[in-house]
Parts: sequence; structure tokens; C-alpha cells
Amino acid sequence: MAEVLADVARLVDAGWRFVICHGGGPQATALGQALGLEVAKVAGQRVTDAATLEVVSQAIAGQASTTVVAAALEAGVRAVGVSAGVVQATRRRPVEVEGRTVDYGFVGDITAIDTELLRGLWALGRTPVVNPVAVWRGEATGPARGRLNVNGDTVAAAIAVELGVDHLFAMTAVGGVLRDRHDPSTRIAVLDEPNAREAIAAGVIAGGMIPKVEEALVALSRGVGAVHILGAKAGLLLAEAELPGRVGTALRAE
Repeated sequence: MAEVLADVARLVDAGWRFVICHGGGPQATALGQALGLEVAKVAGQRVTDAATLEVVSQAIAGQASTTVVAAALEAGVRAVGVSAGVVQATRRRPVEVEGRTVDYGFVGDITAIDTELLRGLWALGRTPVVNPVAVWRGEATGPARGRLNVNGDTVAAAIAVELGVDHLFAMTAVGGVLRDRHDPSTRIAVLDEPNAREAIAAGVIAGGMIPKVEEALVALSRGVGAVHILGAKAGLLLAEAELPGRVGTALRAE
């Protein structure tokens, strides 16, 4: 994380503006296990009951957020943590998953992003650090009903769309889209939408990479300039920002 944030600092010095979005699934799982809570996931999404929501809030909006902000400040980024409020959501209704009805509990679907706040922080020369604990609103303008757990990748994509950004960088354990997931040398440098759809249909893009690519394609269709899937190592962000596809996979609409 320190190495990635050092790259962010260099790009900010060069005139780039960032919103840093983070998750905290491993931290939430560790805290829940320490408290004796079992983790339940369906199709990769955490089922969030009331007790799990407390754990998620403490681990992600608390531990993970303050850790990222502190590391960013140490790296020279004028970061400020933005807690619940910038992301607004409504509680997800029960859905059909793999032939059964699943109630995800206190999991949210995004309804609004407070871009005014994010742009205001940019104007002050600050870099917002956003966590994915959302405020629950039954209606867009109605009173808040509490907190909801939202996927961090989903929050990042929604913010990218609402801000109309040039680049969305998605840091993953896999340093890009690979033709052979066991062979890093098979990395695909650049993908446009038709080729990405073809790769999914052919099984080249499979497993957990499918939702990442699908979400990237939605972001592209809604105005994001490019989506980059890359690893989290020193220098990779700088290299990918300088030349899309150099070290990760750059997805473009065309």
C-alpha cells in the first residue's frame, strides 16, 4: 500500500486528481471471526445481518479507512477520509441466485454519490479516501434509515461514472486480464468492448474476472475514459498512467 500511495503522490504532484476507494473484506472477516461470527457469502457477496453490519462498519469505515488515510499522508498525499454520507444507497431486495431466493440483509444498491463534496475537496487540494459503508435512504430525498454494506469495486465504479473521470484504476491480486490465468506472460494489454465480450463468451475471461470486466464495460458505456486492471506493486500505477496497457489491462469503449 505504501508503494502504491507513493505513486499516487507523484501523479498528484504532476497534476492528477484522485479519489481513493477501498474495501476491507479481509479485515471484516478477521474481526468477525474474532468475535465468533460466521461469514456467509453468496455469489461472492457478503450476507450482512445486523451483527455483521457492525463488524463491517468498524473494520472498513474504522480500521481500514484510517489506515489508508494515515499511509497516504505518510506518502505525501493530502488525504482526508470521507465516512458515511458520500455514498447513498437503498437496501437490496431479495434476489434469485443459483435457483434460490437470497436476502442479503443490510447490503445496498447505490442511488446517489455526493460529487459536490468530492469536487469541493479537490478544490481544496485534498484527495478523498472513500469507504463503501453507505447511508441508507428509502427514497432519494427521504430520511436516512441507517447504514448499508456496499461492494468497494461497485463504489469506485459509481464514483468514476458520476465524476466523469478519465481513468479508473482497479488494483487486484491478478495484474490484468490473462489469456491463461496461470501464466502472467499471457496478459492482454488492451481490450475494447467487442473483444472483451468475445473473450467472456470464449471462456478466456472467467471466474471472478467476469464481474470486474462487466463492471468496467458499464463504466465505459457511461462515460469513463478507460478502466485499468493492474496489480498493486511499486511503479505499476505510474507506468499504466503513462501508457495504458503497459503493465495491466486497459479497457476502452473502442
